[in-house]
Amino acid sequence: QVQLVESGGGLVQAGGSLRLSCATSEDTFNSYTMGWFRQAPGKEREFVAAIGSGGTSTFTADSVTGRFAISRDNAKNTMFLQMNRLKPDDTATYYCAAKRGGVIRTITTYNYWGQGTQVTVSS
Repeated sequence: QVQLVESGGGLVQAGGSLRLSCATSEDTFNSYTMGWFRQAPGKEREFVAAIGSGGTSTFTADSVTGRFAISRDNAKNTMFLQMNRLKPDDTATYYCAAKRGGVIRTITTYNYWGQGTQVTVSS
């Protein structure tokens, strides 16, 4: 069982930045594709970004491309989401997730999930 813990959420004004982290004690972290997803109140959970096990293959949703960047540090068993130029529409609970295999956005393929961290963007 892979345990994931998100941190870094908070309240920020529109146009501001936040950096989310997802940490695990899992020794085989570097064998997992990792992803970020978000869920706003009353909406379905949606894909935000994903990164391959080696860190060179990344994929972001159209809504955040150019503003958000995903990265990972396998030596520290940690993944990051740098969020810039935040908008009120980015307000959601952000979840990190892990899966075996390739980098894809399909939520149902991710086996392990964190508890989420709240991001609130004020206008």
